[in-house]
Amino acid sequence: MELPPYLATMPMHAITEIHGERGLLERFRLEIRAFDPAARDRLTEALDLAAELHRDDRRVREPYLNHLLRVAIRMMHHYQVRDVDAIVAGLLHDAVEDHPDELAGPGVADPTAAALAALAARFGPRVARLVGAVTNPEYDPDRDRHVQYREHVTASLDREPWARVIKISDFTDNGVGVVYTIGPKVARSAAKYRPLVPVFRDLISRPDTPLSAPVKQHIFAQLDLAEERFSAILDTPN
Repeated sequence: MELPPYLATMPMHAITEIHGERGLLERFRLEIRAFDPAARDRLTEALDLAAELHRDDRRVREPYLNHLLRVAIRMMHHYQVRDVDAIVAGLLHDAVEDHPDELAGPGVADPTAAALAALAARFGPRVARLVGAVTNPEYDPDRDRHVQYREHVTASLDREPWARVIKISDFTDNGVGVVYTIGPKVARSAAKYRPLVPVFRDLISRPDTPLSAPVKQHIFAQLDLAEERFSAILDTPN
C-alpha cells in the first residue's frame, strides 16, 4: 500500500493501524525535516539504535519500535519540542531498562550504570541523565510495585523538567492508547496508570515544565481522556 500524501496530518494510532511501522517511520522522517542536518543525523542515529535494541520486542500486536516512534513524534508534533537531546532520550527511554546488557557489554557489575555511561559516551551526558530519570529502578519485592512506580515517577520527574515531557508522551501512548490494547493487559494497565493522572496534572502545570501554555492545555485534555478511559475500563460493571 502506498503511503498517502496526508500522512503528516494523520493521528498516530491511525497510522499505526493502517500503515504500521513503515508509516510511523515515514512520519518520523517528515517531522525531523524541521531540524538542521546535524540534528537530523543525531535523531536518525538514536532511531537506529532503538530499532536495533528493540528488534525482537513486541507490544501485544505490534513491534515495540512503534511505541518509541509515537513517543518521539508526539513530542515533535503535538508538543512542538525542538530540544534534540530530549527527543533522542524519548526514542531511547526504554533502552536502559529493557536492554542494559546490550548497551553495557558483558561482565559489568552494574549493567544499568554502565548502560547509561554508554549512552553518555555516544549521545552526551544530558541524554543519559534524561533516560536515567525515566528508567525504573529495581523494586522491593515485598512492596506493591504500582505504589513504588508512582513514588519513582513523582520523585524522579520532580527533579527533571525535561524528563516530564518525555514521560507524559510515554504516558499518553500507554494511557490514552490503552483502548488499543487487548486481553488482561487492558485492566492491568488502567489500574497502574490511573493514579498517575493527578501526578501528571501537577507536574505539567508547573512553571518550569518547558512547554507552551497551549501545549499544556492539549496535554490536560489528553489526561482527561485517559481518565475517562480508565474509568470505563475499571468502573463499568461486567
